Amino acid sequence: MKFVNLTPHEVVVFDSTGQNIILRIPPSGQVARVSVASEVVGEVNGIPIRKTVYGDILDLPEPRSNTIYIVSTIVLIAAKEKGIYRRDLIAPDTNPDSVIRDPQGRVIGVKYFQVV
Repeated sequence: MKFVNLTPHEVVVFDSTGQNIILRIPPSGQVARVSVASEVVGEVNGIPIRKTVYGDILDLPEPRSNTIYIVSTIVLIAAKEKGIYRRDLIAPDTNPDSVIRDPQGRVIGVKYFQVV
């Protein structure tokens, strides 16, 4: 299976122990993005509460045989909200049990991919 990284960052995947890098996937140069807007839906103690509204998904290639596209979680969420169900879309899983951080707390990789 071929991975195409549609994020602007290298994706680094560690083994399940979080100690060893098993895969590095450089950015492809094409970034899948979502247009977003927000609308105020209420307020609490005078502080506005906004809802994010996802628009078009931009620069997402058509499915290709034996190809998995790595996108941001926002792209996955927007696709799901639009009723787009593609088995070739995954995102780096940045949940606490997956993310690997350096001593300064910066994310340097993940142990898993995710779908929504």
